[in-house]
Amino acid sequence: MELAHSLLLNEEVYNQLGEFQKAEFVFEWLQFLEKLLPVTSRADIRENQKKLVEQLTSLLNNSPGPPTRRLVAKNLAVLYSSGDTFSVYQTIDKCNELIRSKDDSPSYLPTKLAAVVCLGYLYKKLGRILGNSFTDTVGNVLKAMKNAESQGRYEIMLSLQNILNGLGAAAIPCHRDIYKAARSCLTDRSMAVRCAAAKCLLELQNEAVFMWSTDLDSVVTLCFKSFEGSNYDVRLAVSKLLGIVLARALTSKQTAASTRHNHRRISLEEAMELLGTGFLRGSCGFLRASGDMLKGTSSVSRDVRVGVTQAYVVFVSTLGAQWLERNFSAFLSHILDLVSQSHPKAIQSQTDAIGCRRCVSFILRATVGGLLGEKAQIAAAKEICQAIWKLKKVVDAAMSDSNLETKISTTDVTASQHVLVCALQELGSLIHGLGTTAAPLLQDSSTGALEAVISVIVHPSISVRLTAAWCLRCIAVALPSYVSPLLDRCVERLSALKSSPEAVTGYSFAIAALLGAVKHCPLGIPHGKGKVIMAVAEDLLCSASQNSHVSLQRTQAGWLLIAALMTLGPAVVQHHLPRMLLLWKCIFPSSPKDLETEKTRGDSFTWQVTLEGRAGALCAIKSFVSHCAGLLTDEVVQRLLPPLPSAVDLLTQLSSIYKSYGNSLKTPSTVYRHKLYELLSVLPPKTYEGSFCAVLKELVADLTVPDSQIDASTFLLPPLCHENDLLLLGPLLQETDHRFIEEQLLLGNSIAGGSLEYDPYSIYEKAAKGDSVPKPLPPVLSVISAATRLFGVMFSHVAESRRLQVLEQLLNSIKQTKGSRQQIVQLNVVSAFSTSLKHLANCKGSLGPEEVRRSALTLVMGALESNNPLLRCAAAECLARLAQVVSDSAFTAGLAQVSFDKLKSARDVVSRTGHSLALGCLYRYLGGIGSTQHLNACVGVLYTLSQDSTSPDVQAWALHSLSLIVDLAGPLYHVHVEPTLSLVLMLLLTVPPAYTEVHQSLGRCLNALITTLGPELQGSSTTVSALRTSCLLGCAAMQDNPDCLVQAEAISCLQQLHMFAPRHVNLSSLVSSLCVNLCSSYLLLRRAVVACLRQLVQREAAEVSEYAVALVKESREDFTPDVNIREIGLEGALLGLLDKELDQRLCQDIKETLTHMLTSMAVEKLSFWLKLCKDVLAASADFNTVASVDTTQQEETAKVDDASILTSDSDERFHPFSNPRWSTRVFAAECVCKIISQCENADSAHFDITLAQERKQRDSRDDFLVLHLADLIRMAFMAATDHSDQLRLSGLQTLLIVVRKFAAVPEPEFPGHVILEQYQANVGAALRPAFAPETPPDVTAKACQASVCSAWIASGVVSDLSDLRRVHQLLISSLVKVQAGKEAQNQQYSESASTMEILAILKAWAEVYIVAVEKQKNQTDVHNHCLKTANSAEESYRDVTSSASGLLDLVQADLGTLSKLWLAALQDFALLTLPSEYASQLPAEGGTFYTAETIENARPHYYNSWALILYATALWLTSTGFIVIDPDEGVTNLSRPVTPTTMCQDSSTRPLVKSPEDVNTDRFHLILGISVEFLCSPRSDAAMESIIACLRALQALFDVPWPRSKIGGDQELGVELLNVLHRLILTRESPDIQLAALEVVRLILFAAQEHVREKRRSAEVDDGAAEKETLPEFGEGKDTGGLVPGKSLVFATLELCVCILVRQLPQLNPKLTCSPAVQPGKHLLLSEDGSRLVAAALVILSDVPAICSPEGSVSVLPTILYLIIGALKETAVKSRDGQLPLTVAASLQALKGLLSSPMARAEKSRTAWTDLLRSALVTVLDCWDQDGPLQELDEVSLLTAVTVFVMSTSPEVTTIECLQKRCIEKFKIALDSKDPLVQCKCYQLLHSIFQHPNKAVSYPFIHSLAPSIVRKLQETEKAKPENAAELQVVQEGIKVVTALTSAAEEEHRAHLVACLLPILISFLLDENALVSATNSAKNLHEFALQNLMQIGPQYSSVFKKLMASSPTLKARLESAVKGNQESIKVKTAKHTKNPGKSSSIQLKTNFL
Repeated sequence: MELAHSLLLNEEVYNQLGEFQKAEFVFEWLQFLEKLLPVTSRADIRENQKKLVEQLTSLLNNSPGPPTRRLVAKNLAVLYSSGDTFSVYQTIDKCNELIRSKDDSPSYLPTKLAAVVCLGYLYKKLGRILGNSFTDTVGNVLKAMKNAESQGRYEIMLSLQNILNGLGAAAIPCHRDIYKAARSCLTDRSMAVRCAAAKCLLELQNEAVFMWSTDLDSVVTLCFKSFEGSNYDVRLAVSKLLGIVLARALTSKQTAASTRHNHRRISLEEAMELLGTGFLRGSCGFLRASGDMLKGTSSVSRDVRVGVTQAYVVFVSTLGAQWLERNFSAFLSHILDLVSQSHPKAIQSQTDAIGCRRCVSFILRATVGGLLGEKAQIAAAKEICQAIWKLKKVVDAAMSDSNLETKISTTDVTASQHVLVCALQELGSLIHGLGTTAAPLLQDSSTGALEAVISVIVHPSISVRLTAAWCLRCIAVALPSYVSPLLDRCVERLSALKSSPEAVTGYSFAIAALLGAVKHCPLGIPHGKGKVIMAVAEDLLCSASQNSHVSLQRTQAGWLLIAALMTLGPAVVQHHLPRMLLLWKCIFPSSPKDLETEKTRGDSFTWQVTLEGRAGALCAIKSFVSHCAGLLTDEVVQRLLPPLPSAVDLLTQLSSIYKSYGNSLKTPSTVYRHKLYELLSVLPPKTYEGSFCAVLKELVADLTVPDSQIDASTFLLPPLCHENDLLLLGPLLQETDHRFIEEQLLLGNSIAGGSLEYDPYSIYEKAAKGDSVPKPLPPVLSVISAATRLFGVMFSHVAESRRLQVLEQLLNSIKQTKGSRQQIVQLNVVSAFSTSLKHLANCKGSLGPEEVRRSALTLVMGALESNNPLLRCAAAECLARLAQVVSDSAFTAGLAQVSFDKLKSARDVVSRTGHSLALGCLYRYLGGIGSTQHLNACVGVLYTLSQDSTSPDVQAWALHSLSLIVDLAGPLYHVHVEPTLSLVLMLLLTVPPAYTEVHQSLGRCLNALITTLGPELQGSSTTVSALRTSCLLGCAAMQDNPDCLVQAEAISCLQQLHMFAPRHVNLSSLVSSLCVNLCSSYLLLRRAVVACLRQLVQREAAEVSEYAVALVKESREDFTPDVNIREIGLEGALLGLLDKELDQRLCQDIKETLTHMLTSMAVEKLSFWLKLCKDVLAASADFNTVASVDTTQQEETAKVDDASILTSDSDERFHPFSNPRWSTRVFAAECVCKIISQCENADSAHFDITLAQERKQRDSRDDFLVLHLADLIRMAFMAATDHSDQLRLSGLQTLLIVVRKFAAVPEPEFPGHVILEQYQANVGAALRPAFAPETPPDVTAKACQASVCSAWIASGVVSDLSDLRRVHQLLISSLVKVQAGKEAQNQQYSESASTMEILAILKAWAEVYIVAVEKQKNQTDVHNHCLKTANSAEESYRDVTSSASGLLDLVQADLGTLSKLWLAALQDFALLTLPSEYASQLPAEGGTFYTAETIENARPHYYNSWALILYATALWLTSTGFIVIDPDEGVTNLSRPVTPTTMCQDSSTRPLVKSPEDVNTDRFHLILGISVEFLCSPRSDAAMESIIACLRALQALFDVPWPRSKIGGDQELGVELLNVLHRLILTRESPDIQLAALEVVRLILFAAQEHVREKRRSAEVDDGAAEKETLPEFGEGKDTGGLVPGKSLVFATLELCVCILVRQLPQLNPKLTCSPAVQPGKHLLLSEDGSRLVAAALVILSDVPAICSPEGSVSVLPTILYLIIGALKETAVKSRDGQLPLTVAASLQALKGLLSSPMARAEKSRTAWTDLLRSALVTVLDCWDQDGPLQELDEVSLLTAVTVFVMSTSPEVTTIECLQKRCIEKFKIALDSKDPLVQCKCYQLLHSIFQHPNKAVSYPFIHSLAPSIVRKLQETEKAKPENAAELQVVQEGIKVVTALTSAAEEEHRAHLVACLLPILISFLLDENALVSATNSAKNLHEFALQNLMQIGPQYSSVFKKLMASSPTLKARLESAVKGNQESIKVKTAKHTKNPGKSSSIQLKTNFL
């Protein structure tokens, strides 16, 4: 194929190819040429033009296929437009000649068609350049049309469209002729021709004025005619034409031309009147020619009405949203008039009325719902309310005209019913869509929206009452705050008007609808409402028999309410269960005898009431079973069963009852049957096994002798077919935007679809997916669908022997019926049997013996050859399921063989389509039939069928089946891939475009092939690249196809290709085709586009976005998308689409696409994304009366380039998004949050303004989030103050994130301040509305969490107290709400909602209090720091103090109240965490903040907030030191709630007064209990914050003596707590958690120490100092030293510390050390967190011996020493900067603590300690001698450890000679070290050892080391120190010698001084040397001088002697002293000259 890539066709290669390869080769070349020509230079083109034209025109003669001919034409047109045009006339003549040719053979047809297409494209591209030649051409083409067949007519119409497009106004002479030709084509037999004609006329009306002036009426009538018998595509195309022509006629301007045509503009009324005639009278217009005679009854064929409906929508959309706003009232009254009494014909039967209502609803939904923004929608809703009020008056007048007893004139009342239904439905949908933004509409008293709806609840017509109830439900879902008040109101009216039948049904519908809405309102309703409604229902049922006038209505209403109540779920229902079961038991006769007697009594009315009541009861139980599955225990099921047999008995008697009492019982008995079937199908079949036979008999009768003659296939079968197979049956069964109205065309003439009035019980159910209102079918049909479902369940449960009888019976009944009736029976039977196979397959059951299989097969095979395609489709699926259930390969092979044989012999379309699909379906359930020969046979047969060009249907079905096999045969199919691919490609290139169904099947085949090839497509071998090219060619051919669904297939194929071989898909052309179709009118195409985009942007978001914008910039003329990509990019276009789109799945995909784009691009295109979000959020600002758009934004938009201004209307320039819906705005707010988190991951400069500004100056393209802070705050503010609650929640969330992320960012221009301070007012204003009294609790809760507390007050942004007070005030107002308690809560929402709110408020306060306390703590540190720094910082210090203490003061005021509420909440939480077995002990009325009924819903709220409340409570208790007695309450009532200890006692036995000690103990145990319970097993999803807060609470608790005494005294408790912490450390890796846990361990240990110390002290005091020996041993280990694991605190502590140490330093584990994994001598550097953990553990270890008895201490000492020294050894590594690592410092500290432990000196343990400590010292000394590389080891740390041993232990440990020697040895080595740092440290350590008071310790060291020290110092004379480090060594050495001197005995002292003085004097310099000396030398000189000044006077005698004996020394000293005095003089002189400098110097020194 690469050979095809050249400018000229490579004829050599071409001629060598076979017939089909030629076509493929040419197509590839033409594709390449199409891309190449626009980028080739003019010169190159002219050079090759002649040859190219020859090649292209010769292709015309080669009968090219449809895609090829289009490409030839396009290329010729481009060639002439960019090359020379002189030979173009020859080409045109040639085409005309081809068209005139008399050859009519089929083989010549493609050439003719190609010529036609060619002409179209040439004129389109070259237009007027071609001068007048067009008249001949058009004439010629029109003449050819007279005897052309449908393909020819189709192409001619499209060609004429192109010619008109290219010529524009120049073509006026031909307009009339073309118009005439198109008229005839618009009513053509072929649907494709009709579509093409509509496109042609649409093009014509651009210039042909007469179409929308003089000939307007005839155009409209013509369109109506065209709708008759049309399909979906025709309706779309023609309605577009009709709508646009009418819109054009309405808006056209008066022009000179039009005045000539004496044309006037028509008025809106006339335009709508024209459409109205089509809607009401159909296509016959005013002459009744064809209509009624042919159609029978219905006056208007439905397809005309549906078409006109679509035309209405096009008409309004063309005129635009603003037009609709201005003319809405006229439009509304016209639309509603369509279903009013003024046109009785349209609504003469119920089905007609339902159909018309659907159409009207659709028009309103698509225009009002689809075009208008929220503001305009509210205005529209007001208009609709006015219309409802007007109609209400009519009804009132009619009702009051005559006395109610006589029959009122019903005409007016029924007349208004349909109008009211439409108005109410639209009002409900509008409000539902507006959500909480509709609040102003409902609050507006002048409109009275609610009043209007409620006023028609008592309308005489049932459908109006139901729709009004539904409308109320919509209001309730949109505005949850209305649910409770509306329920109350309806209950109250129902009770008041119990005697009016309309009121009873109307209000009960309303209550049921509102109850159905509750599950959509997360805040719920108060629990008590359930009781009220149950009571009302019982009352209605009990009083039904009192008044026959309303008994029917009361019965129905009572059961309806109970059924609706069940939807509230188990929590509510369980309280009413017993009463409901009682009612259920009573409604059926208790024995068959009672039923018999019942039958003999009564009349038709009583039976009607009885049946209605029993049907209601069945419905209520079904509702209970489906909504409260949790309550279906065995016991309840047992109580449900008794009435069932009697219900079934009644079912069997129905027919006889209905014979005896006449026809009025027909409907009630059908309804009863339906409800019973429905209930049985949801109950477990075991429960009614006894009634199986009776029920099956009835089912069979229902299926085989149906009441109705209606063909129910369209709703019975689609669920039984596979969704992919339904694609075969045309667009009617596919999802489209017009599904709502198109549905009625499916259902046949006698039924228009479902409607609420058919089944009032559906009012509380959820509407099916995609419907706004439930649409139950009429009872006769719903019985059949219920019967098929129940049959499915029961058939799979009956005995196999019974199955055979049932099947035989069904087969006979099919045989006995004839004609259409037979088809209906067959359809019912097949759907029932298919359902049963589904059940059998699910429960893995078997079908039964051979006979059963045979009958089953006969049944299915009959249907497989039915005339109804839907039934064939279902039968094929049924056959496959049969094979699946039998699961026997021989049986399956037999089935396939039957189909093979049939396909070979049969010639009729029906059996060929049915059996070919059966072959594909067999594969679906058997995962590929294993044998290859079977596959080969299938493929062979299907190949043949798919090339049968005589029947497109057979082709489509065969290809579809083939696609299933390709998909399901898996790797077996590989051998067939190439031939299949060439077959698909050949068909794509040859099948006429009119056969769209074949093309769609081809698309599915290609998709399956691509999937089969999968990742292989990336390969580079020739075969693979050939396959890949074929796939790409196929996609290209489909992309060119005019049918939108084929294009959708092409896009999904390309998407697959892009997934497997991304490099080979041309992204730019793919993206351009996606952008073009983004706003297609076909839903499936839009879905394919967005799904593809979603996949592309996951990998290449930036490229996709760039291509989209580039495409618009090049802006080819045929691309005018409805979305403005140029200004707002693809992202903006998608956001705009998201706003308009109504399809849920599509919206979800758009959101995901945008999220992917955002994650990969938001950081690079920050301003762009923020502006997008801001535009969306600000577009609604005017509606919310938020601050007007600020100036900066206007300036920005003013800069937009001029080109874009031309493309968009001036008034829309500021807002690319006009009035986006709230859901879009919520999404924008979520995007802002995502952008912030993306920036956070990207770069710290986003949150650092100084850095950001610097980088921005360096490179202006850089962009940082912090520079957009004002926008972020503004967006959050706009969202947080919106009318929509959802948006408010998102806004508060955004605000929270902004505050959290930016709180710490400093403001560079005002040091000491933060950047957020300037936005205090905005944040405050955004929060205020959330605390308003009428705000819903979820918003308040969010605000508490978001702003106030945690973030805003705590962030420290607000330093000024008065500002803080404002926000604090909001919190106080919320606290007042909490204090009011359960009683005062407004009963709008459920109790758990108020629990949520209260806990959020308490949590907020807790957070603020915690922050205040922490600040206070930090402040003391700051304070000390501030004292050191100078007074300049004082002001800032004052700020800090004031804000921190101010905050604490603010909280302090309410702490009294708060602490009680906190404790109460914690008690609730403690109760809620009790295991379920203690449920009986919980307080009956619930806790403080939750009620017993809502306990389950309250739990999550407590889980969310308990941790911080716990921490705050612990802090409060510790701040008061646990000494709390409330003065105003006495001690009696310390806290409102019941405390846990008094929980189970009766109040009489409760002690009246508790001592403070008891109260404190309770509180202590409450906090400890909650913590331990939680930390024991934190759920895996438990938040880190909760764990940390819990540990902090424990820390706070043990910070105070009293709780420490409790835990210290209770060893079991301590051990328990340590074990819990140990487990926590094992399961949670986070260092923060581990550190916090260690801190708690330390405090527990400290408490134990205090306890032991206290015991020892008291024992000593008690026994006096008498006999020390007899003192009992305190501490663990008693006299034996044994520690019991599990009981011992010491053991638990050691376990925990070992766990931490070994995890951080695995080398400490002796088991591991031997293993190869840990190499000795290799040091691991710990992370900072690791070091902190090790340090904390070591500190704890050193404290352990203190809680042991002496014997105990001996048993733990080895472990502790091993760990401490091990840690020292492992972490003592030299660091570059000479800093001691944290762990080393900690281990030395721990060692010191341990060695100085009193136990080392206690007589019982002394000897053992001494031995152990000596061993430990040996271990330390051995560290030097390890084989490992020495340079890593830090000698200093080890020396320090040795020194600690020497200094801290008792002398006997270290004074053994061998040890002492080794220690001295180490010091010697260190003194000789090359490293000055080591020397220096060594001197310091010796300094301390030399001064040891015990001479036995210090003398050996002095004797061994002093001489060498002096010697080293004497050497310094020769080598003066070079740098500071060496200088320090010398200084330290001198200090040591000086110290020695003072420590020495008298007789030796003189000797030492005599050594020291010469050394010091040698350091002095004379005046001259001093000037030139280095810094080190100078410093040494000064140091020596100072020392001499001190030593001289101290030892004057020695000093004098020395001076005398050595004159040189004396001279040196004198000159030095003199020099010193001089320099001091100079310095003072300088000072006096510069008095100003002194202060600054002082500051500096002061600072040091």
